[in-house]
Amino acid sequence: MATFVEVHPDNPQPRSVGKVVERLREGALVAFPTDSGYALGGRLDDQQIKDRIRDIRRLDDRHHYTLLCADFAQLGQLVHIDNSVFRAIKAATPGPYTFILPATKEVPRRLLHAKKKTVGVRIPDNPLTRALLEGLGDPMLTSTLLFPGEERTPTFGWDVKEALDHQVDIVIDAGEVSTEPTTVVDLSGDGAEIARYGAGDATPFE
Repeated sequence: MATFVEVHPDNPQPRSVGKVVERLREGALVAFPTDSGYALGGRLDDQQIKDRIRDIRRLDDRHHYTLLCADFAQLGQLVHIDNSVFRAIKAATPGPYTFILPATKEVPRRLLHAKKKTVGVRIPDNPLTRALLEGLGDPMLTSTLLFPGEERTPTFGWDVKEALDHQVDIVIDAGEVSTEPTTVVDLSGDGAEIARYGAGDATPFE
């Protein structure tokens, strides 16, 4: 059964965050709220995390996994960004956007899109998510918690625990959260392409 952790949405308790970070370092798969609904996440270098996320969401090799970053220093190590793209991303982050970009050699090949060699990256604007990233000290491998056939994420942690009690290790609850996933912007080509409309205003990229 998954461990259920309740935290304050605006001021997550350091002790609770610390315990989750410790489990993350040990290889736990965590379901947690972000600024754009619930996500699944774990250590970037753990093969089993990707496999478990893939199985829960029934994903194929064309799916873009997201590397959740604390800041631009981390993001810049994982993807190639030219000046014009940097300005566009900088203006929209932190926030509910995922950007698809060419990956650097720092990203394990198994995490890349099978054909494009790209990966999703984002910097969240959520106290709990940022606290987890700061505690871990590394980016996290994540994916929006969308069940097959659904377009919105769960609202409460209890909903997640009921659905995934034997498939994840920890469920974090921070009260009611947005059910709208990130807006996904593909910046890997000549221009910007909206791959998914979501919580972030897509107008600047259209």
